[in-house]
Amino acid sequence: MPYLTTNLPGIGGQLKANPEDFRVEEIPLYLPSGEGQHIYVEIEKRRLSTFDAIRQLAQALKISPNLIGYAGMKDSYAITRQTLSIDNIAPETLEQINLPNVKILSINRHRNKLKIGHLKANRFILRVCEVEETVLPQAEAILTTLAAQGVPNFFGEQRFGNRGNTHRLGHLLVRHNEAEFISEYLGRPQPHEFPDVQAARQLVDEGQWEAALAKWPQNLLTDERRMLASIVKAQGQLEGITQWLSSKLKMFFISAFQSQLFNELLTQRLATLTTLEWGDVAYIHRNGAAFVVEDVATEQPRADAFEISPSGPLFGTKTLMPQGEPGQREQAMLDQHDLTLEHFKLPGLKLRGERRPYRFPLTDPKVWWDDGLMLSFELPPGTYATTVMAEVMKPSLASSPTDSLPSTAHP
Repeated sequence: MPYLTTNLPGIGGQLKANPEDFRVEEIPLYLPSGEGQHIYVEIEKRRLSTFDAIRQLAQALKISPNLIGYAGMKDSYAITRQTLSIDNIAPETLEQINLPNVKILSINRHRNKLKIGHLKANRFILRVCEVEETVLPQAEAILTTLAAQGVPNFFGEQRFGNRGNTHRLGHLLVRHNEAEFISEYLGRPQPHEFPDVQAARQLVDEGQWEAALAKWPQNLLTDERRMLASIVKAQGQLEGITQWLSSKLKMFFISAFQSQLFNELLTQRLATLTTLEWGDVAYIHRNGAAFVVEDVATEQPRADAFEISPSGPLFGTKTLMPQGEPGQREQAMLDQHDLTLEHFKLPGLKLRGERRPYRFPLTDPKVWWDDGLMLSFELPPGTYATTVMAEVMKPSLASSPTDSLPSTAHP
């Protein structure tokens, strides 16, 4: 995937050398009112995921983790500040809590439980090491461009799994190609995998199901091992075998396939990321609604103000499709993969589809030097600082900003 700022050289360097180099602070959607049965506790955590912090807090309070609400997930290899809500607990009990790597900053009351999305933005303060102070103008120029045009909303490489093939697995599922799915899922060893896993996958390629199951490590890739056991039980018959996959796993694979198609369409759109076309499906950033653009002259000022943006599809049975040239590009993408929207109608799965903006806003960017290059900016919920930092650092570009470019990454 290319960069939007491909004409600006990256700074290189290292991100996240230490947790202190990656700081995140929630900007709340609203402040606690001071009354109500829910206790809002602002915490600062270090080297802990949000789930780990919630689990520790629930154990200390001797309550179910389900009673603790949160507005968004936060990085583990970082220092992050976020607010949690706890139902029907005495503030005095919280004041006595002492947890490793978790500091309680404030305690207030409110009327409702925090839920995903109850968040205005996230503020990031990042340090890039192994660079010289002379790169400061380069970083500033890139952030200025991203603030003006938006950040390309690529799905990062983590969406495609350690083997880089989850999107192919999703494609095979929607095409009902079970034999090829099994070959891709259980066979075809890759050099980075453990030797026992490589050997087991090679046995799968040779159709030696029982030998592959015996070779497969007990404690690794347990979903794959269960599927292999199902094949052995079925005496190697593969027809209908994917019914034994969990719905969650199927959705994971198909979501990766949807993401890959979105990324390919976004790549085509980078040159006109800020410009609406007739027939576009515009995404309204304020509420997530979408509509087909019929009057570009009327709607373009809203795009210039970042109220709306052109969007791409996460294909599904009810996807709102564009018209004109944008519609032709999306239809060509489906045709390229021998698909129609009906292919996403799968038993037990709800794949209605949705629209995703091709860009997201970056606001209040700052750059300075403090024992490394320091950057700060605000991003909306559900977007990632490492998508921004991929544009800033361009780690795969040795000297030329026009070489082939890597995908963005999840923090």
